[in-house]
Amino acid sequence: MKPALQLRLGQSLALTPQLQQAIRLLQLSRLELELELNSALETNPLLEQDEGSDEEGGDELDAQSQEDVGSALDEGAASGEDTFDDLPDTPLDLEHSDYRKSTASSEEFEAQDAVAEDLRDHLLWQLNLTSMSARDRAIGVALIEAIDDDGYLVEGDEALIAALAPLHGVSAAEVEMVRRRVQQFDPIGVGSRSLAECLDVQLGAFAADTPGLALARSIVREHLEALARKDRVQLSAALQVTPEEFDVALALVRSLSPKPGAAYSSVGAEYVAPDAYARKVGGRWQVFLAGDCQPRLSINEYYSGLIAKARRDDANYLKGQLQEARWLIKSLKTRADTILKVARSIVSAQEAFLEFGPEGMRPLVLKDVAEELGMHESTISRVTTRKFLHTPRGTFEFKYFFSSGVTTSDGGAASATAVQAMIRKLIDEESPSRPLSDQGLTLELNRRGINVARRTVAKYREALNIPSSNDRSRLGSP
Repeated sequence: MKPALQLRLGQSLALTPQLQQAIRLLQLSRLELELELNSALETNPLLEQDEGSDEEGGDELDAQSQEDVGSALDEGAASGEDTFDDLPDTPLDLEHSDYRKSTASSEEFEAQDAVAEDLRDHLLWQLNLTSMSARDRAIGVALIEAIDDDGYLVEGDEALIAALAPLHGVSAAEVEMVRRRVQQFDPIGVGSRSLAECLDVQLGAFAADTPGLALARSIVREHLEALARKDRVQLSAALQVTPEEFDVALALVRSLSPKPGAAYSSVGAEYVAPDAYARKVGGRWQVFLAGDCQPRLSINEYYSGLIAKARRDDANYLKGQLQEARWLIKSLKTRADTILKVARSIVSAQEAFLEFGPEGMRPLVLKDVAEELGMHESTISRVTTRKFLHTPRGTFEFKYFFSSGVTTSDGGAASATAVQAMIRKLIDEESPSRPLSDQGLTLELNRRGINVARRTVAKYREALNIPSSNDRSRLGSP
């Protein structure tokens, strides 16, 4: 085939380095942004942290926004409404005794959290304090290593014996003997192989004269599965005891822990810092950015002044770094402005939620916000990911405020979040002896003007981790 040259015309979108950087910064969380900026400050000599940023609290809003907030604050002060007093906009006095005290408490708390032990550490610590032979201690270590985070032993005797073979030749009876000792460690019941055994071990720690103890042990040993299927009246009749006696034993069973190791989970609490705040001031909902949502960077005047004096290679390097610094500063401003606009749009759309709670949540999709702000849906998606809005009702990810909707009898729409809140409220208010079925919930919602099908109600109920009406009716539990 003879090679030839061809000319083709076409259109394509080319992302400039500046635009690529702006898009990447937009989707970063606050922690990721902080790491990104620390790296930029270390590698770019033309960038420096603006030392005056801490003394300019509140400058994260544009001039018009600050004027609006300022006037709203004045109105709020005059009307006695709540203001932003809990959010400091002045430098902290490091020498102030209250600040020192709170800092010490925070450091003490963080230190405790940093050394929190998990379940296995807790069990090994007790094992080392227990008097036993080196052989038994080796078996105990193998057992503890085979216990999952819920506190249950997940390995069989054969696997444990094989794991110990290089050190000791042990028998299944020896493993069982040490396992019984481990089950008495704190939390009691740990190392059990089944739920029934775990609960029975916990009941064994009660005093022999505890009311209902014998019946409770009989229930967990022989009737645990029936307990999940039958109601209290049927089960008490099968056990030939009165409903009152059954209730005493049942209360004892319910006081036990089905997952004894859960209290020692090594998964720590996740803390988030809001990117924006929403507060009602002067009768209006106002939105403003968190103080460090728009980090303040500036151009280092010393190095920028060297460009004209430097040799060609050095000057070219400094010019490149200067351009990158300017791009970064501009991208950060764009990021902050976009987050603020999206947060304002969300708050404007969800004022009913802020006023009345989840039942007031209205349907909202990315397209709605994108059309209002004149942006692309992908941009809104990036902004709403791992960005958090603090409200009087709590701190929520931006995505929380978006949900699909179902129609209402008056031609309007109700969000899925609002419908779920209604379902939870109906179930909370139902009679424990006569819980509402999915069909009953559907009829009640329809009566309130929400056009929703039974299968949709079932899906929402399952999403809320609420058992079915049959499961809620057993044992008379709500």
